[in-house]
Amino acid sequence: MKWNLRLAAANRGIWKASELKRMLAERGLVISAGKMSGLWSGQPNTVRLDELDVICAVLGCGVEDLLLPDADSVPAPTPASTERTLAVGQDHAVKPRARTGRSLPPR
Repeated sequence: MKWNLRLAAANRGIWKASELKRMLAERGLVISAGKMSGLWSGQPNTVRLDELDVICAVLGCGVEDLLLPDADSVPAPTPASTERTLAVGQDHAVKPRARTGRSLPPR
């Protein structure tokens, strides 16, 4: 996922992180300078869902405006192997035994 706060804010006429920080504080979300820097620069360490709610309310946008899918960062699926995996040191596949009857109670 790509974090897109700066563009979403610019689309709403907010050009400075300090302006957005003030608007968030008016809505009850007080963010430290370090966290605001991470949010604004595009590399936040964490974004809590309640913070995301306030950011979306202040900007008048949806989550889809802030989080953009990044298909390039997701590895392609690997094809399923039809070979049976052997246990370490084994030259043949392990087969489960049929379960007959009940086990004995502990002594």
